[in-house]
Amino acid sequence: MGHPPDSPSALAPTGTTAIPGLIPDLIAGTPWPRWALIAGALAAGVLVVSCLLCATCCCCRRHRKKPRDKEVVGLGSARGTTTTHLVQPDVDSLESSPGGAQQWGRLQLSLEYDFGSQEIRVGLRQAADLRPGGTVDPYARVSVSTQSGHRHETKVHRGTLCPVFDETCCFHIPQAELPGATLQVQLFNFKRFSGHEPLGELRLPLGTVDLRHVLEHWYPLGPPAATEPEQVGELCFSLRYVPSSGRLTVVVLEARGLRPGLAEPYVKVQLMLNQRKWKKRRTATKKGTAAPYFNEAFTFLVPFSQVQNVDLVLAVWDRGLPLRAEPVGKVHLGARASGQPLQHWADMLAHARRPIAQWHPLQAAREVDRVLALQPRLRLHLPLPHS
Repeated sequence: MGHPPDSPSALAPTGTTAIPGLIPDLIAGTPWPRWALIAGALAAGVLVVSCLLCATCCCCRRHRKKPRDKEVVGLGSARGTTTTHLVQPDVDSLESSPGGAQQWGRLQLSLEYDFGSQEIRVGLRQAADLRPGGTVDPYARVSVSTQSGHRHETKVHRGTLCPVFDETCCFHIPQAELPGATLQVQLFNFKRFSGHEPLGELRLPLGTVDLRHVLEHWYPLGPPAATEPEQVGELCFSLRYVPSSGRLTVVVLEARGLRPGLAEPYVKVQLMLNQRKWKKRRTATKKGTAAPYFNEAFTFLVPFSQVQNVDLVLAVWDRGLPLRAEPVGKVHLGARASGQPLQHWADMLAHARRPIAQWHPLQAAREVDRVLALQPRLRLHLPLPHS
């Protein structure tokens, strides 16, 4: 008996098993050989497995990074406390060191005492590590406790925390006064139109120093004094010099911080040549004020060949003072000046034809006169270049 023609077993080859459904029909209807179908299936399987492995690796990497991110965030949030405990002891130990050198900086100076003339020579060499967190414009002020009103100021050094001064000043101190004398060196940050910022201070009792030999050491700076010495006031004025015409213009702007009780303060501008009084002008008086505003200009003819031999002195007077009384204070500028006045004079010469304004603290009149060593007034008529 034979099978029906539409039986599935009749279509299957000998030695194979018939597979019911759509896939067997597709395989049977494909004209490609069987080995080609098997190779394609293997390639597709390898591709699928590779994609699955790649996806698994990426997921694992992302899963591993998440705990690390959490750890970093945790440490960052705790850094404000743990880092302080690790670093703060070192900072405390540095601040507790003698003089707080790491906070206020260091100063190198030399000391030499001449027993014959009874003068001490103070050599300001350099300073270092004045203040972290930005540059400053430092200068130094030197004084001795036994000589009130006598002080020396260095020139201003722009934009540095380690200025090199290389300046020397002298103070007359009798040998008997050495044990009770104290050398004071103050460092300031120069500001042209406001109060100068204290940077540090050195107080050295000379009785503890062996002055029989020349000494040169580094000294740690301490914090600035809580109270500054009483000042007699400040004066603001501008300078302008034109080399071609020899015109020196002084504009007296204003004063501040003058002692109370001045009846009618005014400013006298004096020009000296070769230590002799030469020319002078004065402002109008301002009644009953410790902060008078003047805004008056004065022009002097000074040949360029003589500009280095000229001394300019501005003195604040009070019209109500008795006869032969001393002025309230003075400011000395010129090539023989020091500190801020010397810097102002140099800025005027370096920027010809441009007015340079600045505040200056008033100094004791006797101290300025001592530096000038004034001689009797001399009337001179110097030739001037044509404008």
